[in-house]
Amino acid sequence: MKANMGMLDRVLRILIAVSIVILYYTHIISGTVAIVLLVVAGVFILTSFVSFCPLYYTFGLRTNKTAR
Repeated sequence: MKANMGMLDRVLRILIAVSIVILYYTHIISGTVAIVLLVVAGVFILTSFVSFCPLYYTFGLRTNKTAR
């Protein structure tokens, strides 16, 4: 797995994930929507830490300009 995510992409994913978690704990989102969004947040955090997104790889996208 080569890194295919740039720093900006990783930071934005973490910010979105944190926002979803905050919305959940303040009870703004709940039910099935909350569960789905929390799973998405978990995937965002995981892919941010490993710098690899399987969907990017599938579609041939790359936001990491330093590694080729």
